Amino acid sequence: MEEFFGYAGKILRVNLENKTSTIENLNRDDARMYLGGAGLSAKILYTELQKGVDPLSPENKIIFSTGPLTATAAPGSGSVNLCFKSPLTGIWGEARSGSDWGPMLRKAGFDILIIEGHSSNPVYLVIENDKIEIHDAFEIVGLTTSQKTSYLKQKLGKDFEIAAIGPAGENKVFYSSVMFGEGSRAAGRTGAGALLGSKNLLSIAVKGNGKIPVAHPQEFYSSCRESSQKLLSNPDNLGLKLNGTTGDLGKCDNAGDWPTKNWHSNSWGKGEELYDRFKKHNLVGSHGCYKGCILFCGRIAKVESGKWKTPVHEGAEYESISAFTAFIMNDDMDAAVHATYLCNEYGLDTISTGAAIAFAMECYEKGILSKSDFDGLNMDWGNMDSTIEMIGKIARREGIGDILADGVKKASKVIGKGSEEFAINVKGLEGAAHDPRSGKALALTYGVGNIGMSHIHPIEGMAYDAYKVDFGLIPYGLEDPKQVDRFEEKGKGKTSKLLHDFGVIPDVIGLCKFYIYAGLTPDDISKTLSTLTGWDIDGKELLKIGERIYNLQRMFDIREGISRKDDEIPQRVKKVPDFGKYATVPESAIQNYDAMLEEYYIARGWDLNGVPKPEKLRELGLNWIKK
Repeated sequence: MEEFFGYAGKILRVNLENKTSTIENLNRDDARMYLGGAGLSAKILYTELQKGVDPLSPENKIIFSTGPLTATAAPGSGSVNLCFKSPLTGIWGEARSGSDWGPMLRKAGFDILIIEGHSSNPVYLVIENDKIEIHDAFEIVGLTTSQKTSYLKQKLGKDFEIAAIGPAGENKVFYSSVMFGEGSRAAGRTGAGALLGSKNLLSIAVKGNGKIPVAHPQEFYSSCRESSQKLLSNPDNLGLKLNGTTGDLGKCDNAGDWPTKNWHSNSWGKGEELYDRFKKHNLVGSHGCYKGCILFCGRIAKVESGKWKTPVHEGAEYESISAFTAFIMNDDMDAAVHATYLCNEYGLDTISTGAAIAFAMECYEKGILSKSDFDGLNMDWGNMDSTIEMIGKIARREGIGDILADGVKKASKVIGKGSEEFAINVKGLEGAAHDPRSGKALALTYGVGNIGMSHIHPIEGMAYDAYKVDFGLIPYGLEDPKQVDRFEEKGKGKTSKLLHDFGVIPDVIGLCKFYIYAGLTPDDISKTLSTLTGWDIDGKELLKIGERIYNLQRMFDIREGISRKDDEIPQRVKKVPDFGKYATVPESAIQNYDAMLEEYYIARGWDLNGVPKPEKLRELGLNWIKK
């Protein structure tokens, strides 16, 4: 049989209902069309899931997928993507994590792991090359993510890589995460932890010693070296190692890119001082999330002593810290670090958790909910004693935490009394810690994103117009961002289509997305892919593959009822900020979102209800889809 270059070539399918596993061959034609990761997963889930399936039913499936670059010498190749129908949103769900888990799955011989069915009792899965075992997991029920990881490494061996849910996943919190590494790396968004919890699968341990075959080794390793040298020679990338994403607190605050007080504003004026405090008192060092990382953006943090004493751990990244500072008006950095650590231990998405607590604080401020609704907690803005208590209540689904655990969209429907107005979300997913009033391209990332209001799925739009990153796309028709006004709206629809096509690619090929921010272009990536797989892929085809996958995920959402009305963004996010630096900058407001949206639809080849036209599906090789 002809060797399958760039792939392990196998899919592992585990059925928890009958405790069986099967090994299938990866379809070569599908691999060529969708490459891997979130692309192949979209093909599988669209094909195998029925319309309207309950996300927490045994019929839903979760896919752990790698890409062709995963576990190779390519820089940035330490990813795993989790894809599923989301318990939080009821549509396409996706979350990525960096760690050695994804590479280890490939070394065990599998590109993709599909989990289906439901176990009648708590279990964990062990994959050691082609040896697959399902074990009772009563001894790890209720443990935190790091405790589960430590226990299984002691029992199975330190060379196993562990994925685990925490108590939040066991309690099926709709935005619970799956944690990797030492319980510090999150596949956080859209509720993968709840899905594993519903299946009674608490952890997956994997170990392997295989290698990925390379079509043209000399050319491939040369391409990897060239890419690494390009990344390391860029002086701007040193900032990722020195300050990580948390170092952006001041920059984003200054740019009006820091959602504050549940999106009442886009700046607070405290970003720089908060980061200075973090750097002096909390930052221990930097870390790469997988063996082979050369950017080292991960933060090692601690709180040395006092009320919020927190052990040395990996975490405290920009999004997480923002969720427990600006989101809720807290300026105690020690408390914020402690809150993010607790979320990782419980297995909670920090973004959605912080957003849910900000929503609760506004309900309290407006008198919609009282102290008795919070079991006596004072939910004033910035109250970190109550915030820490509320994190635990959400994870355990206690009291009001049970309502907040379903996300702000569902919570606001239960609470009512006008709270729907400030339940900031798109398609049910809470907004992340970047603000489209800083750069209008982000408005479309949030609006048409296939998972909802995520900044990074598929790409941070404001990186283009606010921060002037071109991603190497100017040769492919992107207008030079240096010539673009960040507050301009016209043209952002056409621009965003191209940005989104490229933004999908890292999640398809097993590449950390930060590596395209650090300088890897479509040309760099296509060269590496071609020498790895033996396929002739250029930058133009790479973008066409991204377009194909974006449209396939959109069709998954449309099948679940998504249309133009769901691509709307919250009114508060469009308005001139209520306070802060940009309260006197009227051009920061989003003036005509409908025009931006229609321009995007036209650029995509969609109709004015946001549905891909039949001719577009044929062009992309998706004519097999039945609407």
